[in-house]
Amino acid sequence: MAKQNAAPGGIAGAVAPLAEPITEALGLMLWDIRFVKEGATCILRVVIDREDAPVSINDCVAVSRQLSPVLDEADPIPQSYCLEVTSPGADRELTRDEHYAYYEGYPVTLKLYRPDENGQKEVVGLLTGWEDGFTIETEEGDTLTLDKKAVAAVHAVDQWEEADEADSE
Repeated sequence: MAKQNAAPGGIAGAVAPLAEPITEALGLMLWDIRFVKEGATCILRVVIDREDAPVSINDCVAVSRQLSPVLDEADPIPQSYCLEVTSPGADRELTRDEHYAYYEGYPVTLKLYRPDENGQKEVVGLLTGWEDGFTIETEEGDTLTLDKKAVAAVHAVDQWEEADEADSE
């Protein structure tokens, strides 16, 4: 399993001010920065998104080509690493308040550390709050608030399948 540094400080905090002007100039959003160790390799993972269309391979290449020399010049990472620029994917992980605010009112999956009273390790619903715990409204109309310490991860729910099915009818 990869070790992650998603905190606002550390390497991610040092790289963010270098990457943000580049992504903004290209009309992209800087979604996340992770410095992970996978096996013997350290990876600086810069996750980008765009509001108006899916992220393309060309977007990733453009950010990589512009960010690489900036990182070489600033040298914010003391060890060798591989730069990886990627999209967050359809089931993107939400990790910060900005992510939760962006997805307020949209469906999310809360993955729990331990099964709830119904034996479920995942709860799906519309995200309606996150400041005092994660609050979601389920399909059944129930409102649930879960302590943040009980939630291992929050992911956006991929709605592409529903849109594809509606288009084919």
